[in-house]
Amino acid sequence: MIIDTHTHFYDPTRPEGVPWPDPDDDVLYRPVYPEHHKALALPEGVTGTVVVEASTWVEDNQWILDLAENEPFIVGFVGNLDIGSPDFESNLERYAANPLFRGVRLRGVDIGEVVRGGNLANIEMFAAKDLSVDLLSSPDALPSVAALAAKIPELRIVINHVAGVPIDGKAPDAAWVEGMQMAAANPHVYCKVSGLVESTKDKPAPTDVAYYAPTVDVLWDAFGADRLVYGSNWPVSERFADYATVQRIVSQYFNAKGVVAAEKYFWRNATAAYKWMDRG
Repeated sequence: MIIDTHTHFYDPTRPEGVPWPDPDDDVLYRPVYPEHHKALALPEGVTGTVVVEASTWVEDNQWILDLAENEPFIVGFVGNLDIGSPDFESNLERYAANPLFRGVRLRGVDIGEVVRGGNLANIEMFAAKDLSVDLLSSPDALPSVAALAAKIPELRIVINHVAGVPIDGKAPDAAWVEGMQMAAANPHVYCKVSGLVESTKDKPAPTDVAYYAPTVDVLWDAFGADRLVYGSNWPVSERFADYATVQRIVSQYFNAKGVVAAEKYFWRNATAAYKWMDRG
């Protein structure tokens, strides 16, 4: 079993269009639906996906949930809600009523400000509803992520895309290493080993697992076998490598850690982080 915990679906041809991607993006600006992902993922052994929001429009949460209703390959959805909106609580009640709605990715949120009291009560509602929070963090924000985890220790936090650290085949930035270690100190913080090829900035990205190992080694040492999660970041990853290559890089790394570790990385840890639905 493999659960890809980071895909995006959208359709620029809808009458209302989409807020992302940009029409000038010749790689991403096209309809992207589950069937497009499945054509690439099923041959690689992927059995389901957790979709992550790709829109700032609140009604696009419903668009994804409607898409998922008759698509059992979608086992969960991480949506987008503005924690500073007057409608936040009612929107949360509305979407959390759907069991496929498994969490929220915070967008454009200063986590340091949240820790100091800004909308902290709203984030506490995620924990109260047993929902996760995805964070698209920068390396310098990792101490604030650790502080948020300390403030709400029961909240499941998933750091996306290894917090955007540049990858160049060498030892990663020391501040990033320290920040990851701080964040990992809380047992409910997970890290999605995703965005690796994107972090190289090379097109195409290197395909040798050894190029990425210095970075992933840090994550392995910090989070261990139980809190690292697989995500492809498809279709964004297509800018740098094809789907099979993205999965092959992490497969080689985690398979070398043993069958149990690979199984945890590819689906068991996602069960703990997202509590996704087994839809048969």
